[in-house]
Amino acid sequence: MLPLTRSLPSLCREEHLASGHGPAPVVPLVPGIWRIPLLRDFVNGFILRDDDGQVTLVDMGVKSSGPKVIAALGAIGSAPSDVTRLVLTHAHPDHAGGAAHVAARTGRSFDVHEDDARFAREGTSPPRDRSFLLGRLFDRVAGGQAFTPVPVERELTDGEVLPVAGGLRVVHTPGHSPGHISLLHEDSRLLITGDAIFNVRRLRWPIRAFCTDFAMTKRTAAVLGELDYDVAAFTHGPELRGNPREAIRGFLARERVG
Repeated sequence: MLPLTRSLPSLCREEHLASGHGPAPVVPLVPGIWRIPLLRDFVNGFILRDDDGQVTLVDMGVKSSGPKVIAALGAIGSAPSDVTRLVLTHAHPDHAGGAAHVAARTGRSFDVHEDDARFAREGTSPPRDRSFLLGRLFDRVAGGQAFTPVPVERELTDGEVLPVAGGLRVVHTPGHSPGHISLLHEDSRLLITGDAIFNVRRLRWPIRAFCTDFAMTKRTAAVLGELDYDVAAFTHGPELRGNPREAIRGFLARERVG
């Protein structure tokens, strides 16, 4: 269960961090959950903190983002030694690029969906959608390691609830990658979409050539319109508040999904 109250110094610190006085190392979403802007709002990670101080980190950005993730811990008064779980939404270099650094600093391995676990361990990206010319070109030139291999402790499955801050549900949304996941924190009614949907200037699909199966990405995103949440947080773009479920449903309807 997330703490529903904060001390005055903590609230003041969080308000200052989100106030726009320089780049904010974290953006409070709900009590006990923060967004980490790793490349401004364009690439994001997340922090979830339990009542007892245990910390879960979700997504580590590009290769240079690892130190920013660690700095974000300090911004909320936590330390690498407080981290008890690391999670990747999928094995792409803009999410796993900083993962090896964070694993080394925290002494923790990662939880990754079983269908992306091999790619995370190898440091390779899943194949791109070869129905698009750009996808075929990326597959042809990408070859080799996309990021430093990541230690994987647990392989996740759809529907399991991680013992994080009262329960974090794994929602398998494949297509962008075979093991792509979204995450739902039911206690606080917060959804982390991962790359199932972007919110860059507006709601939009991920770049289709970067997906393993773009058509599947669109089909599986329909589940995001069926979940219950009051805040939608994105790995690409700022969060949505004020009935984000209806905004996402509207986007899916316009795209004729579901």
